Amino acid sequence: MRVLLEVLRIAFLFIFGGTLIWVVHGSFYNVHPLSEEYQWLGAIGVYGILFVLYRNRWQFSGWYKGKGRKKLPLSLTRTLVAGSIILIASPWVMAMFNY
Repeated sequence: MRVLLEVLRIAFLFIFGGTLIWVVHGSFYNVHPLSEEYQWLGAIGVYGILFVLYRNRWQFSGWYKGKGRKKLPLSLTRTLVAGSIILIASPWVMAMFNY
């Protein structure tokens, strides 16, 4: 039962959190018409950040108490966060180079 609750919690965090961030962040992509075409790259970046947050913080406050609950290694965390930031910024960069 705890595993099912944790899966529902993950789904809620990613769907609600991703939507909330996208509502705030998505309007910035509408400034330039060419950046709208590459919004999906920003969405992948947002979900990358949410994944890192879940694995390094949120999983320890949930219902699941089983094995395998470890933080991501620091080098992987830094790589994922840097890649996510690049993905979030990439629609604006691509719009500048395609203009």
